[in-house]
Amino acid sequence: QVQLVESGGGSVQAGDSLRLSCAASGLTFSNYAMGWFRQAPGKEREFLGTIPRHGTNTVYADSVKGRFTISRDNAQNTVYLQMNSLRPEDTAVYYCAAGFGILDTDKLKTKGYSYWGQGTQVTVSS
Repeated sequence: QVQLVESGGGSVQAGDSLRLSCAASGLTFSNYAMGWFRQAPGKEREFLGTIPRHGTNTVYADSVKGRFTISRDNAQNTVYLQMNSLRPEDTAVYYCAAGFGILDTDKLKTKGYSYWGQGTQVTVSS
């Protein structure tokens, strides 16, 4: 079965950096756009960005553009989220997700993704 496993979360200070990883198995990774989302307590799941199947023309939410970078290694079936200049408001559970096919407008929303990881907690203190 398909599994997405995030890792790399933790507790950091404001201004620090973290890199999250998401290892995929049970699917043909290069057929899927990979998205990153986050969810803070009491809030809806928020789109952060998505990377197309072959890694070009990545799209980011305005809230993280310039601070977060998504990359992927299709040989390792892994997608990454590099987070720099972290802020307390970045505190959330972070999820990766896999959505089959091209990067269309649905991939900017949760509905564009069929498979989800279990999430990893990121806590940023001031």
